[in-house]
Order: sequence, then structure tokens, then C-alpha cells
Amino acid sequence: MDGPLSGIRVLDVATLFAGPLAATMLADFGAEVVKIEHPQGDPVRSHGAQRDGVGLWWKMLGRGKKSVTLYLGSPEGQELFRRMVADADVVIENFRPGTLERWGLGYSELREINPRLVLARVTGFGQIGPYASRPGFGTLAEAMSGFAAITGDADGPPTLPPFGLADGIAALATSFAIMTALKACDRDGHGQQIDMAIIEPILTLLGPQLIAYDQLGELQPRMGNRSSNNAPRNTYRTADDRWVAVSTSAQSIAERVMRLVGRPDLIERPWFTSGAERAKHADELDAAVGGWIAERDAEEVVRAFEKAEAAVAPIYTAADVLADPQFRALGTIAELPDDELGTVRMQNVLFRLSETPGRIRWTGPPLGAHTAEVLREYGVDADRLAELRAAGVVR
Repeated sequence: MDGPLSGIRVLDVATLFAGPLAATMLADFGAEVVKIEHPQGDPVRSHGAQRDGVGLWWKMLGRGKKSVTLYLGSPEGQELFRRMVADADVVIENFRPGTLERWGLGYSELREINPRLVLARVTGFGQIGPYASRPGFGTLAEAMSGFAAITGDADGPPTLPPFGLADGIAALATSFAIMTALKACDRDGHGQQIDMAIIEPILTLLGPQLIAYDQLGELQPRMGNRSSNNAPRNTYRTADDRWVAVSTSAQSIAERVMRLVGRPDLIERPWFTSGAERAKHADELDAAVGGWIAERDAEEVVRAFEKAEAAVAPIYTAADVLADPQFRALGTIAELPDDELGTVRMQNVLFRLSETPGRIRWTGPPLGAHTAEVLREYGVDADRLAELRAAGVVR
């Protein structure tokens, strides 16, 4: 079944994470995504864990995409790219600002070829400003956004996430920006350029930090797993040496937790009626909750919290996620055939639509698997393809 984005053609010339992940999300819902890679391959193919020399991250990030090798730094590659742009809807790129322009492939040139083209430019610092030319990665965004400053133990250093958090957030924002631009194109008849700086979307998710400083001069401190807005809120070790997380963002939940752990007396304290005030008494609340949890196995803790209608969750590893019945019920994990790895499991599409659901059509393909197929559409026959291979323009 065609997905809701069927008929939209995307040229993904970005590398590593934010831009390519945005393209993956579009592919999951039916867009035809042509992944244009350097003949040596996208760096993500060799990034992270591998099995028998096959990059596992690529299998997820390249899913549903057609892999075409093309060296855009060559005149032949640039000419082929112009042909492809003529009937594309979207181009996603993450070269340093000015690179496409140096190749004669800037937005002004591409717009002349295809006035309806949406060009999504995903870089660390955006297309303008004093930092625009700097190399940019998600780690720098996590640092500069304020995320690292508030993450970690109170007496410890700023802490970075062990995965591409800012890249993932930027990918979500980029896919939304692309769909917004395509909707505007349907209305107005022309495309536009998207300037996505990875340092920006993560700021939105950090909540009121900026306005709190602007209006009150307050800087959020590092608090470990605690919150300045409510308590108890922490991770707690169980008797069988597992961990659970407890949240009491709602007043009613906080009261249920304290009754459950045998400390209803704390509910009567004047400070208990405010989440912020409870946070000031986190030591006392953590001692009550943590002591009760420490005497019980994780399964017993979760059952008791569920019965009390209080909020708790076990701390999962990837192994736990794959085994969890809730994720199975939601179809969160997809099991897919792969020519190189056999059967693989990975995260499924991002959300469920009742009438036009998305699906993963295939896992990340081998490098250049679709080069001949796609370039044939643009007049490249077998002889010409051999010439381009000999010249290093394609693989």
C-alpha cells in the first residue's frame, strides 16, 4: 500500500544523523527517498556497532532509501544532480555553508531548474552568523543549548547524552519543516529554502530556562535525577538490584505514592501541597520512597504502584525494550528481512495513522545498490555508467 507521502521525491545528500534521519521519517510514510552518497559511502556505514563488517546504524538510518553513489565535487556528478533536481520535491543537505554554491548547486541555481523545490539545509550553526562556517555536531548543540549545564549530579560536571539527542531533535524539526514547506508550495506554487541549525530545536525542548533567566535571573542547577518542580522524582534501587523511576508531577500522584509507602503523615505537611515546595524536601521524600522500594523486588514495586494508580516505570535496557509486552502491543519494534544480516529488529515508524499508516519498506541497502536503476531514469545507460565508474564519479 502506498504511504501518505507517496509521490514525493526526496534527494538525501546529507551525512551522518540529523538530515538523513529526517529523510528516513519521510521514507517511512511513502516518500521516494534517493540517498546520494559519495562513492566511498556515507560515514554512518562505518559508525558504531557492526556485524561482519556491516554497519548496524546504517541499516536503520538508510531504511526505505535507494542508495545511489555520486561524487558531487565533479562536473559530471553536478550535471547528473541537476537532472535529478528537475523532478525532485525536496533536497536535504548538510554541507558547510557555501559548499553547494561553490559547486554551482546553490539554492538560486537549483530554483531556476525547479521552482517548486524545497531545499532543507541542516547544519550545526545555520547558514548565517559568526559561527556558520564552524564544523557542527549534535554534541556542540547539547553543550551550547544549556542541556549539558543542567544535566548531571549537583556536585558533578556537566553531562552529555551518550547518543545523538540534538541530532534526533533536529531531525524531527526538519521533517516538520519540510512538510510545512511542501504544504506552502501546494498553496503558493513555489518552493523555499529551510535553514535548520542543530543548536536551535533542542532549545525548545528545554522548556522555560531562557524566560526564567530573562525575567527572574534564575539559572537552573544540576540536580541529578531530581526536579526543581516536584518530588519525589528520582530513580530507586530495588531489592533484586534493579532500578525504577518514579514521577509525581501531579499532586494526586504524589499523595498516592506517600500513602503507598506508608508515609501519609507527610501529606499533611504544609509544604506538601506545592510541587516546588516538595522539591525542597526531596531528601526526606526520597528516603521514604527509596526505603520502601529497597525492600521489594522490581516486579512487586511495579504491581503495587499500578494498583495504587501511581506513576512508576522500570529502567530498561535495549534487551528489556525488545521483550516488553507494551512495546509489542504497539508494534514499536519492527522485524525485517535483510539480505546481509538475515532478520533484524529495529524501531518501527514514528507514529500510527489509522487510515494511511507508514511502514519500513526495506532496511539500509548496500552501497550503490540502486545507482544503475535510478540513473537510468536520467539517461545513463550501461556504457555511460561504466565510464562514470571508471572516472570515480559513481561506484
